[in-house]
Amino acid sequence: MNQARPDALVTGGQGFIGRALLYRFQELAWPVIGVSRCTSTVDYIRTGPALNAKADWRPLLNGRTIVVHTAARVHVMRDSVADPLAAYREINVDGTLNLAQQAAESGVRRFVFISSIKVNGELTMSGQPFMADDSPNPKDPYAISKAEAEAALLRLAIETNMEVVIIRPPLVYGPGVGANFLRMMHWLKRGTPLPLGAVRNNLRTLVGLDNLVDLVVTCMKHPAAANQVFLAGDDVAVSTADLLRRLSRVLGVPARLIPVPVWMLEAGAALVSKSAEMQRLCGNLQVDISKAQEKLGWKPLVNLDEGLRRTALWYRDNGRI
Repeated sequence: MNQARPDALVTGGQGFIGRALLYRFQELAWPVIGVSRCTSTVDYIRTGPALNAKADWRPLLNGRTIVVHTAARVHVMRDSVADPLAAYREINVDGTLNLAQQAAESGVRRFVFISSIKVNGELTMSGQPFMADDSPNPKDPYAISKAEAEAALLRLAIETNMEVVIIRPPLVYGPGVGANFLRMMHWLKRGTPLPLGAVRNNLRTLVGLDNLVDLVVTCMKHPAAANQVFLAGDDVAVSTADLLRRLSRVLGVPARLIPVPVWMLEAGAALVSKSAEMQRLCGNLQVDISKAQEKLGWKPLVNLDEGLRRTALWYRDNGRI
C-alpha cells in the first residue's frame, strides 16, 4: 500500500468509532466517504444500505481503495430476540461478507475490519494477556459472529487480490463515549458510593479512542499489516479501583469507593444473576499489543491518563459537570 492519500469508505460513519475516524481523515485531507443508516447534513456522510447479505454497496465503493468497516450489530446485554446468534450473523457475518465481496470486485485494495477482543475470550489469567495470534475463543453470540466474520474475510483475502486487516479492540473510551463508561462517569460525578474499592488486584486493558484511530490509520497504509490480526490497547492495564480513582481525578471529583471484599461482590452478583457483569468488573482482561508495535512500529499515541483527561474535558464541555 504505497498510496499517500487513500480514498476511504468508512461504514458506521456516525457511530462512536466511525465518527472519530472521519474527523481524523478530514484533518489528514484524505478523500473519504462516511456511510450511515441515519441521514446527515455533513456532506461527506452518505446514507447507506442496510448491512445484510442483499445490500448493494457498489455505488458507494466506486473509486474507493480502502474500506474501514466499523458498522455492526453491537453487543447487547439483554437481547430480546428469539435467536440472538442468527441476528448477529445476519449483520456481522453475512452483511460484512457481502460488503467485502463487493469491495473486492470494485477494486478496493484493503479492507480494515474493526472486530472485538471478545473473539479472544472473556477473561485472561493473571500475567497471561491475550495475544494477537491466539486461537479464537468466543463465548457469546456477538463474539461468535465477529470470529466467523474474521474467518470469512481472511478466506476472501486468499481468494481475491484484496488485503484484509483485522483489529480487535477492548473497551474503547474517549470523547463521545456511551454505555457503561458514561454511566461510570455519571456515578463518580454524583458522588455515588461504589462498592469497588477492594477490586485492586485485577488488570484490564482499555483503549483510548485516539489510540484506536491512530492504529486504524497505520493499518490502512502499512505494507506489513496486510492479512494480519492486531490487538489494540493503551500503554498500561489497570485495576478497576485504580481506573475509578484516575477517572475521578481528571473529573475533579472524589472517588467514593467502599472496600467490599471481592468474594462478597461475586456472591451477591450470583444471587441476582449478575455474575457475568461482576466478572467484567473484578476479572482480568489484559491485552498484549506487541505485534502491532513490532510489525508496524506503532505505539499508543496518548497514555491512559491523557486519554482519560480528554474524555473528562468532553464530559465537561457537554454540560455533564
